[in-house]
Amino acid sequence: MSLSGKRVVQVEIKSRGDVFHELWKSNPHQIPSLTPTNIQNCQTHDGEVGSVGSVLFWNYSLDGKDCVVKTLVKDINEAKKSVTFEVIEGDLLEQYKTFVLHIHVDKHGVNNLVTWTVEYEKLNPNVPDPDSLMEFYKKVAKDIETHHLKN
Repeated sequence: MSLSGKRVVQVEIKSRGDVFHELWKSNPHQIPSLTPTNIQNCQTHDGEVGSVGSVLFWNYSLDGKDCVVKTLVKDINEAKKSVTFEVIEGDLLEQYKTFVLHIHVDKHGVNNLVTWTVEYEKLNPNVPDPDSLMEFYKKVAKDIETHHLKN
């Protein structure tokens, strides 16, 4: 049984893909106000928001549990509308040796496709795959979409 894995979830959104990408790239501190039941806080811990190397501290709720995570912005690709975060501290590292999240937006006219990809290595074979996190990412995307469609 392999300890390394990859999970992908795609969510179609009707809100503008550029806005979704910009939010994760340059305005992550606004995300808690758009999906407060899932993400309660995002603060810049180090570096400049919107730049590779910046560190963000997040408070979120997963499966009824309050959690924290510190992420390093590993990559921002404007051409591909993607942002990559690496988990460097927090609750996820109690189960995973490594955890990297890629958020990518494909723009297709009115509809856009948000792809969340996680690459991870479990600490041991008893650790579950991050399926509940993939559901979490779907909810976050839909909450952000709902907010953008109202405004």
